Amino acid sequence: MKIGFLTGCLNLPLEEIMEFASATGFQTLEVSAWPVINIRDYSGSTIDVTSMDQKKAEEINNLLQKHGLSISSLAYYDNNLHHDLKIRERYLQHLYKVIDAAHLLGVELVGTFAGRDQTKTIAANMDEFEKIFTPLLSYAESKNVKIMIENCPMPGWNRDGCAGTISYSPEQWREMFQRVPSKNFGLNLDPSHLYWLGIDYLRVVSDFKDRIFHVHAKDAIIIKDKMYEYGIFGKQLNRKSEWDIGWWAYRMPGRGEIDWTKFINALKENGYDGVISIEHEDPEYEGTVEKVKEGLKLGYQFLSKEIA
Repeated sequence: MKIGFLTGCLNLPLEEIMEFASATGFQTLEVSAWPVINIRDYSGSTIDVTSMDQKKAEEINNLLQKHGLSISSLAYYDNNLHHDLKIRERYLQHLYKVIDAAHLLGVELVGTFAGRDQTKTIAANMDEFEKIFTPLLSYAESKNVKIMIENCPMPGWNRDGCAGTISYSPEQWREMFQRVPSKNFGLNLDPSHLYWLGIDYLRVVSDFKDRIFHVHAKDAIIIKDKMYEYGIFGKQLNRKSEWDIGWWAYRMPGRGEIDWTKFINALKENGYDGVISIEHEDPEYEGTVEKVKEGLKLGYQFLSKEIA
């Protein structure tokens, strides 16, 4: 397995990110590819896909070679089923540009969300999902690109802390893969979300082994006193932000409650030999570039021992 990280946590030029990654020991990068102008939290525009051409792709690949790195995937996670059709179309147009950029760069994977139309039930959203993702997968296949869904429920996208995506559980994954059966469609599996949702993150590895294209390394803790106070739907009054659910928090790998030894062994036993990419959302290692780098270094040191 190779260890990488999602680049959006570092607001630095691509080559500076490469220099840090290579010096730390990382072998690959999951490159953030949101629009240059956007307001999403934890997003990033490490590359501008709207201006990508063959010349720029060659320049990036030459830099990767210089620093001994590769790109594991391009990352653009937005609400592809947004209820406002103008916003939805804008997100989808950008996603198609990310696929084009991946093709030019020779990158196999593009990661995104399914999303959710908040005005409809999850069952009704599955019809929308099939309508949107069937041609999307067809286009991606024509560009030799695979599409993968990350399994975050995005509770901040919905009122009252309920799920803002339709792709956070095995029930929903089975429905997605039945409706869009392309073998180029899979998961960017993140155990941290499964953990706080109470889903067995070890069992899903064997149940969905053929659909795991990429793995996010993010840890989580459950704050039991807050769980008592708020319940599973989270804080409902006096939230600091839409994401202030209150009873769980993300941590760097090794700083939370995920059993990484068992999880990585399960991946190995089920034939996964791909990338484990740190998705940095640990609030204790945010605020400055140096704090983010410190967190990434800790995550790398921990994972490198686990996969040895």
